[in-house]
Amino acid sequence: MVVDTIERHFERLRQAPGYERAVLHRRGDGTAVLEVPDVVLPPGWNAPSTTVYVLVPVGYPVAKPDCFWASEQLRLAHGGMPTNTAINSNLGEPQPKLWFSFHPASWAANSDDLYTYLKVVRRRLADVR
Repeated sequence: MVVDTIERHFERLRQAPGYERAVLHRRGDGTAVLEVPDVVLPPGWNAPSTTVYVLVPVGYPVAKPDCFWASEQLRLAHGGMPTNTAINSNLGEPQPKLWFSFHPASWAANSDDLYTYLKVVRRRLADVR
């Protein structure tokens, strides 16, 4: 069996603490959705944790992941929407999610992977605004 880059990077991610329950949903169009449940949030959010979703594009890792989604109900502790977010269905799933318009400052296809991208996501979630 041939294991592609997405699968190799996903298996490496699942070996990291906190990512054991991650799920990779492959799609017929060549994309995949990475679902990471129970991402722990710092104080300042309305929940102690959320599920994070990342669209893995066709052409990954040369094509980098861009933006991410969280549980639709996630808000700041005072009830407001986080900066640069919107509720949308652009992930291609029937249930809308909270979309974060957040982009990695750099991406190197030969050294970055799903784990390094999720470090970017976690940095954004640690910046409660």
